[in-house]
Amino acid sequence: MMASPDSSRTDVPKDLVRIGEGRVNIGTQADLIDRIIADAKAGRGGTVFTLNLDHLVKLRSDAGFRTAYDAATYVSADGSPVVKIARRQGAPVDLVTGADLVVPLCRAAAAAGVSIHLFGTSDAIRDEAAAKLVADIPGLVIAGSESPPRGFDPEGEAAKAAAGRIEASGAGICFVALGAPKQELFAHAATRQPGGVTYVCIGAALDFISGRSKRAPVLFRRTGTEWVWRFIQEPRRLGMRYARSMAYYLGYLIKGPEKPRDGRG
Repeated sequence: MMASPDSSRTDVPKDLVRIGEGRVNIGTQADLIDRIIADAKAGRGGTVFTLNLDHLVKLRSDAGFRTAYDAATYVSADGSPVVKIARRQGAPVDLVTGADLVVPLCRAAAAAGVSIHLFGTSDAIRDEAAAKLVADIPGLVIAGSESPPRGFDPEGEAAKAAAGRIEASGAGICFVALGAPKQELFAHAATRQPGGVTYVCIGAALDFISGRSKRAPVLFRRTGTEWVWRFIQEPRRLGMRYARSMAYYLGYLIKGPEKPRDGRG
């Protein structure tokens, strides 16, 4: 059996679908935002992951990553292929990406009086994104922000100290922009400590908000080909990742659902 998500809580939604070593338990962005805000106001800590093909590939070989995913409070389907896989198994899920989540969640946080924290990416990108969010969203309070140094261990002593600072800031939500699997490992480790912050893993979202990286045009996003745009922008960095992800997806289409390891599912 797969480990129960956030076993200390009784209000975590049941899985809608399991895909290989991954799972999804949130179907819509609206539901996810409502749950995060409710948790933040109640002081319930948790983690939010967005499952994509790259994560599914990493989950095959990274035991720590699997542990973090198994314990995640909320997991959405990030990427058209994951949505298609989930729907082929009968799961009612929509596309909910980290990049699309930040702004509407910040608007909801501002309206609810919940402050946020930004953790990750570079100082310049983080500060530019923070300035843009505050300018565009009246009432948004950023309780703190920081970028970890190079070589940051997401489960080490520096991570514990960072989590302590985030908790002490009074933020109810922390956006973690470290990239996978580092951001998920940090979020999972942070919630092992006492506290009530919800850690939302968002990948490159702050890069897009700051304007340092250009998001794919709407046409690409609507047709599920945003990955093509990103590959064109960064072929060397993303080429091998996308090759492995495409191999995973094609394998699913040819062989059907992948059976989880260790008899889980």
